[in-house]
Amino acid sequence: MANKTLSMQKIRQILLFLDRGYSQRSIERETGINRRTVAGYSKRFIESGYCFNELSQLSDDELQFFLRENEPPEEQVDERRQTFNSQLAYFTKELQKVGVTRLLLWEEYIGNHPDGFGYSHFCELLQEYVRTMGVTMRFEHVPGKMLQVDFAGDMLSYVDTLTGEEIKCPVFVAVLPFSGYGYVEALPNATLPQVIRALNNCLDYFGGAPLSAKSDNMKQWVSRSNRYEPTFNNMLEQWANHNNIALLASRPGKPKDKPSVENAVKIAYQRIYAPLRHRTFTSIKQLNEAIREKLIAHHNKNFQRRTFSRSELFAQKEKCELQALPTSPYKVKHYTKAKVQRNYHVVVGEDWHFYSVPYRYVGQEVRIVYCTDTVEIYHDNKRIALHRRGYKKHGYSTDFQHQPQQHQRMRDRQLWDPDHYLSQAEKYGTSTKQYFKKVMDSKLIIDQSYKACQGLMRLASHYPNRIEAACARALKGHRFTYMAIKDILENNMDKLEDKQDKSNYEIPTHANIRGEEEYK
Repeated sequence: MANKTLSMQKIRQILLFLDRGYSQRSIERETGINRRTVAGYSKRFIESGYCFNELSQLSDDELQFFLRENEPPEEQVDERRQTFNSQLAYFTKELQKVGVTRLLLWEEYIGNHPDGFGYSHFCELLQEYVRTMGVTMRFEHVPGKMLQVDFAGDMLSYVDTLTGEEIKCPVFVAVLPFSGYGYVEALPNATLPQVIRALNNCLDYFGGAPLSAKSDNMKQWVSRSNRYEPTFNNMLEQWANHNNIALLASRPGKPKDKPSVENAVKIAYQRIYAPLRHRTFTSIKQLNEAIREKLIAHHNKNFQRRTFSRSELFAQKEKCELQALPTSPYKVKHYTKAKVQRNYHVVVGEDWHFYSVPYRYVGQEVRIVYCTDTVEIYHDNKRIALHRRGYKKHGYSTDFQHQPQQHQRMRDRQLWDPDHYLSQAEKYGTSTKQYFKKVMDSKLIIDQSYKACQGLMRLASHYPNRIEAACARALKGHRFTYMAIKDILENNMDKLEDKQDKSNYEIPTHANIRGEEEYK
């Protein structure tokens, strides 16, 4: 069965190698991607009308535009090559026997597999395999071409001043094979985010980026080890694409594939570990400062039997060949998926923190991309929300523009305070403001009065010309409630108040009322 369509990271790796002039066979050898697949993508890139370098500058969406009309060719499992590879050990063993020739082996092979390789290709593949067995090769390194990365087998340590505990630190080692100019850093742990941070620090220390980076099959580098097609960690591929670096991995169990960094580890033991063995450090920062001091001294020391140092060789011939660094270093990004809950929020499980999205996406699946600073939420490759990352467990980050209108109105009411209600009441008159103040003072806890204030505001909107008179009448009583004003307005009692002129009011004459002379 055919394999899945290549990821965008793999497509960019093909594009990067094509831009650097690698042949399709070389790309197959370096990446493990079938040559037919590489050829198919190469054809589509050429048909786009853009050069490889221009295509590499496009965003993922723009690059996908040129691959959308027809699905890119899927990687095909080459059954002939698999069958041939399964017999390589047998072929090499038989060749050591007297009288056995390649022609004889091929005749036996083609007899059992009529659809197999022709004789010339058979010999070519067999010779390629034989050359890699048990030989040591001297490499001529190109300036700025490769960075080799590894961890030292032994750890360094510092002492926690609070507990007295000795804290072990894995040591990251990287080197440019041409000049031997390297970088060494002690890390809090060997997790992938720490490796990415160390790689960023390494490139910053060099002042540029190499064309490729190579390591062994450690879990931080390769998520699925394979001699022919290693699967690199997704986060690491993002870092590589950000810095325009091609990722490479050595063959499983073959440390000679990266001899320069193996030698750099050995030198680190001699020129960093050994001189620091009697010193005690109280923090990882202090430890790294001491490492940097010894590393600079090592770089400034001349090569044996030569008149120049690693620093001089790097500065004169290699630094100028390094690629320029991006304007900002790569930030570790995590990817996950989530279903939008009924409260139009999704959760990032790492922190158990909730983030809002527009309410119309309730019930739909979204993709979440987050780093140490931000959280981005996508639906159908369109970003629908952007939040600053929150680390409060069970906390909520809500953009109020994501709420439906009724929720926004409810939120606005919940945000109202006494000053807000009083300022709104004052627009209708002083009596209205005084009545609102009486309502608030009548409750033991002022929050209990907000519902009544909301009701009064509603009455004021319905009776804007009568609310002041109703409140003036109600202020003469001793009960200050929403229902008191409602009854006055519904029974038109505020209008009765207006018909009486108190300034000219006199007590009516009555037989039961005695005059003033009765009191002399």
